[in-house]
Amino acid sequence: MNASTNPTRYARVLSIAGSDSGGGAGIQADLKTCAALGCYGMTAITAITAQNTRGVTGIHAIPPEMLAKQIDAVVTDIGVDAIKIGMLHDPGVVEVVAAALRKHRFPNVVLDPVMVATSGDPLIARETIAVLVEALFPLVTVITPNLDEAALLLGRPLESRDALDAAALDLHALGAPAVLVKGGHLPGDEVVDVLLSRAAPGEAAPTLRAFGSARIASRNTHGTGCTLSSAIACHLALGASLVDAVAGARAYILQAIAQGADVQTGGGHGPLNHGFAPLPMRRLPA
Repeated sequence: MNASTNPTRYARVLSIAGSDSGGGAGIQADLKTCAALGCYGMTAITAITAQNTRGVTGIHAIPPEMLAKQIDAVVTDIGVDAIKIGMLHDPGVVEVVAAALRKHRFPNVVLDPVMVATSGDPLIARETIAVLVEALFPLVTVITPNLDEAALLLGRPLESRDALDAAALDLHALGAPAVLVKGGHLPGDEVVDVLLSRAAPGEAAPTLRAFGSARIASRNTHGTGCTLSSAIACHLALGASLVDAVAGARAYILQAIAQGADVQTGGGHGPLNHGFAPLPMRRLPA
């Protein structure tokens, strides 16, 4: 093949998120996920955290102007096929990300509204929540809150399977074009996630779809939300529809949990096995 006449490129995924020094969540989990799914991962770091499997002991925010430079550096040279947005600690950071989305009009944007770590430690200032909803929700492709995050966003507890459907509809009403509410925190042997996606041509209302799977017994669940959202971004970057991207991301994360369930890493909630079956880097037409 003549590279000059048949140029190719990798599927490019940019993670705008915080750094996890323990390696299980944040940009570390995102880069591992991108590598495992055959995508080229890039980062714009929003904050540096001091954390491990037991909890978060410190958060240091990156100055907003430096975050903006990171995003612009990647976009203007390498380009982006999909974005995963994770930890945005304060309103200034949210505004920088919103400005970048308006400026560059990225085709696929997955917003994981990270608010609480697996350990229970808060990762977002409370005043940031309203700015997140107003400034970012209308600009993204899909948001992926877990049960606790959806409850914070809506200001009410979510304690049943039926509450997932109602939460998805209400979050859509707040401006999110599509919503994946993750029900893993509900009790029971089955884990159900609910996806509300845009109305298809000829449909009067958005479509609700439920994805169910057997619960996997594991203490190693640190970074599941980060991993799922970055996996969705990878599948979107590779050309999948949103429904297929969610299905593919769930299949990946279930195996990552299962393949890492019996491994001891630290004394708390350990990481997933992101690299249980890595794929080669996918090439797309340039």
